[in-house]
Amino acid sequence: MQARSPAQLYALIFGAVLTVAGIIGFFYNSTFTSNKSVHDDVFGILSVNGWHNVVHIATGVLGLLAFSAYASARGYAFGLGVVYIAVAVWGFIIGSGDSILSIIPVNTPDNFLHLLIGIAGIAAGAATPAVAAPTRPAPA
Repeated sequence: MQARSPAQLYALIFGAVLTVAGIIGFFYNSTFTSNKSVHDDVFGILSVNGWHNVVHIATGVLGLLAFSAYASARGYAFGLGVVYIAVAVWGFIIGSGDSILSIIPVNTPDNFLHLLIGIAGIAAGAATPAVAAPTRPAPA
């Protein structure tokens, strides 16, 4: 059995974590609204509402679907990395307590977490060669 690539590990780990985080988020706030004042903080730190939870579940499930295929996992790591860095920058620009697209609340801890997830994705994608190493048959 071939070892998992860094991108496959990233897709599996962050896919699972984001999916679970999205589910947990619904226990804090399941409201789907564009009202910026309607949100709650998971563990008193990370701002969420129903839309934010759906984004985490969707990006997490994509990771879980992508992790088993080498190229898909690499694409997921790079893609999610770029998207989450962009979201972090956007969050830093609009400021803590505001909402992205007027529906997804963010605060400074969210922005730093998104930045770290994005950097980890780019790093995992970069650490994974574009083509998987050929597998050798087991010695007889």
